[in-house]
Amino acid sequence: MCDADFTSPAEGKITGFDRRTFTVLGASMALAGCTGAAAAAGGSPLTERMVSITTADGVCDAFFVHPAKGKHPGIVMWPDIAGLRDVFKIMARNLASQGYAVLVVNQYYRSGPAPIMKSFSEYLTPEGQAKVAPMRAALTPDAITRDAKAFVAFLDTQDAVDTARKIGSNGYCMGGPFTVRTAAAMPARVGAAASLHGAGLVTDAPDSPHRLLASTKARYLFAIARNDAARQPEQKADLENAAKGAGRPAEVEVYAADHGWTVADSPAYDPDEADRAWKRMLALFAQL
Repeated sequence: MCDADFTSPAEGKITGFDRRTFTVLGASMALAGCTGAAAAAGGSPLTERMVSITTADGVCDAFFVHPAKGKHPGIVMWPDIAGLRDVFKIMARNLASQGYAVLVVNQYYRSGPAPIMKSFSEYLTPEGQAKVAPMRAALTPDAITRDAKAFVAFLDTQDAVDTARKIGSNGYCMGGPFTVRTAAAMPARVGAAASLHGAGLVTDAPDSPHRLLASTKARYLFAIARNDAARQPEQKADLENAAKGAGRPAEVEVYAADHGWTVADSPAYDPDEADRAWKRMLALFAQL
């Protein structure tokens, strides 16, 4: 399942929301997230900026935020299908306030600079889905692997990053499997990966993410949406078995929320279950 499943292209509907309600909800949740970041930071300042990262395929724009002082574990954050936008900057600030140097990448940089879309509601239109389709098609496993190597290398050159500690990665929806590919691309550096309602983690492909676990040295959090589990009921067991076979520590859990529940501008946003997933992710990253 991916974010497209929030809407039926044939019917053009947003499940459970009209567009006006969704827009208001998204804005209010974004403001709540911003307030949470300031409180979590405990008054300590953050430093943030847009950066340019040279990859094998071009130059990627990304948002980089970290505590103003000291060195911290680096995190590569992969956004959902609507790409790098304000809500992911808020999420990155929240994570940075917990003592991490967070790089939120524009996975669509081959097609254009961020924001490709300003909110998830833009994706939930026929026009938005048509816009993203060719951009998404360019994100092959090989492309993501090349990008991941460049992103980790960037973090390792930054003064704010503690290179004596491992790097983490988190990803949402289409970004979920990208965290596994990040760990496989740089196994000596990536020590933890969190997939939040990740799509395409278990497939029939020879390089399916679940088959890559043995080539990594990371710990994992696989937070699965309940409707994803209903559509692919074998996914949880397949991930657990793959992690066990690979000897990789992994927490695999189905959450009582639907696909997209951790992102505040998603129609499935569930603050209680989002907070629970957030705490489990922090526990994972604490081991970097």
